[in-house]
Amino acid sequence: MRMNRKKHYTIKPIEVSFITVNYNGFKDTCQMIESIRDHVRAMTYEIIVVDNKSSTNELSMIYRKYPFINAVRSQRNLGFAHGNNLGATVAKGKYLFFINNDTIIKDNTIRRLIDRLESDASIGGVSPMLRYTDEYELVQFAGFTPLTRYTLRNQSIGNGEYIDESYMNPMEIPYLHGAAMMVKREVYEKTCGMPTQYFLYYEELDWSISIRRRGYKLWYEPGCMIYHKESRSTGVQSPLKTYYLTRNRFLFAYRNSKSWDRFITHLYLLFCVAPRDCLYYLLKGKFDLLRAMFAGIINYYSLKKHQKLDSYGFKFSYFLP
Repeated sequence: MRMNRKKHYTIKPIEVSFITVNYNGFKDTCQMIESIRDHVRAMTYEIIVVDNKSSTNELSMIYRKYPFINAVRSQRNLGFAHGNNLGATVAKGKYLFFINNDTIIKDNTIRRLIDRLESDASIGGVSPMLRYTDEYELVQFAGFTPLTRYTLRNQSIGNGEYIDESYMNPMEIPYLHGAAMMVKREVYEKTCGMPTQYFLYYEELDWSISIRRRGYKLWYEPGCMIYHKESRSTGVQSPLKTYYLTRNRFLFAYRNSKSWDRFITHLYLLFCVAPRDCLYYLLKGKFDLLRAMFAGIINYYSLKKHQKLDSYGFKFSYFLP
């Protein structure tokens, strides 16, 4: 007697959700997707591309070219953090890997990040070594130094230096790098995702502090290397970058410094940094950057308390259409 047996397929759970935000970056995003597809092995993963309302419908073109991705389109450009949070809402992975669309993976070392997270329950997030794509022998990121108390300055360790053994040691770090950071799902859920008040720049520093306040450690893992096309989307110096860096320095101090420290930081930004930058822009004839700097300061002081803490800072954005 012949019996018909139903076949049962077991779908393995997804280990890593690669989440990237695209905004008028079709070529870069395609290169990033192909680098994951061609090099990541021995793990289950998904690729989530969130389009922040590019000027053309780039997401549909990306999806037609790579139908295996999970495509998410935002109805508005709500910024870097909100775009990543939107991708995280549909992610199924045990680990969420937030990765810039202007990065490239050249080997199968992503597993090293997972191994680092699994090595200690207290480790909540990890960033790989970042290297430049045009000068790949140079380091871009091998950890961060802590922010100074009043000036809120820090350094990216190894930036612009040739790789040597000193940069190949895993270590605990104060902040993750926004271009490539993997976190445990539980960490994302407990912190309610990235803070969306910044729109662009400083959100990963703020989020890193939030993660650490919940008792988690952050690590740098050089066993994994990612190649980054630095400042491809906004330019080395641009009004967009100047505006958000200016505004968000004030906002970061407001959200993360004690009242007296915040007061001193704001004095430093207003009476040391702003005059210095103003003079530089005037001497160089960069009047667009000068306007952007003043717009950033004015924008910050136009925000109300609840907007600095609880709602979207992009509502008052000088550069959004």
